[in-house]
Amino acid sequence: MNEQQEEALLAPGTPEPAAPSAEDAKNPLLVALGDRVRNLRAQRGLTRKAVATAADVSERHLANLEYGTGNASILVLQQVAAALQCPLAELLGDFTTRSPEWLLIRELLEHRSESELHRVRLALHELLSGGSKDTARHRRIALVGLRGAGKSTLGPLLARQLDVPFIELSREIETLAGCSVREIHDLYGTTAYRRYERRALEEAVQIHSEVVIATPGGIVSDPATFNELLAHCTTVWLRAAPEEHMGRVVAQGDMRPMAASKEAMDDLKRILDGRAAFYSKADITIDTSGQTPDQSLQALQAGVRKVMAQTA
Repeated sequence: MNEQQEEALLAPGTPEPAAPSAEDAKNPLLVALGDRVRNLRAQRGLTRKAVATAADVSERHLANLEYGTGNASILVLQQVAAALQCPLAELLGDFTTRSPEWLLIRELLEHRSESELHRVRLALHELLSGGSKDTARHRRIALVGLRGAGKSTLGPLLARQLDVPFIELSREIETLAGCSVREIHDLYGTTAYRRYERRALEEAVQIHSEVVIATPGGIVSDPATFNELLAHCTTVWLRAAPEEHMGRVVAQGDMRPMAASKEAMDDLKRILDGRAAFYSKADITIDTSGQTPDQSLQALQAGVRKVMAQTA
């Protein structure tokens, strides 16, 4: 902050609004948001008037926001973030903005390409794991993808060809929890399910140096678990068209999607679109659309054996 900016901050201007009394009920979220706005404004060396002008809001509105009494719309927050020259996530308190180191790391990674970020992720994992690599990674094969991609069908066949055990991770989760996956969600919630999922994966990796694992479709939803999977297994994305996913689920005897077929198909497409970027991080991608199980198995075997040969 230079001398002019300091003078501007200290110069008399619009009177400060009286701080709300202790009796006034203030939402903790709004109070924390106000603190961040004030701190960011101070870091930038900006007066409240300057920020209000740049954000196209009144000083009184900005003052209320800073005191935690103003419930600003998302559009106003976006304008304030732009005036403070920071991402909206930083204004809202995203955890990657909580320290100078986080902010400096974000700055280094911003606007990098996917391939560059991929190299950074691998380098970070090696650095933080002490430079040690799991030598059994190429002998553990993990199948990822939505339900109906063929994981439960092709997994046992691949395991038989490789003469290794086959694990259906959903069954291991149920064994750990002592109830079905649906009951875990209904009784304990998604957070508890993710804990069981992570634990089941960790146990499978610790016990087996050679194995084929069919993973639940949502395993990519938890970055920590997905990182564990990528670090310790050769991953294969079994990919299929949404219509084939749906048809295979119905063919397995689950008629629930047909109760609201249009909505179910729309939901499936949204889920696939949302997860595709994560599934694509797999070492191998096998498209099973329009393929017989034998044809898909041949492609899967060829892909897996090629990776094994490269890492042997």
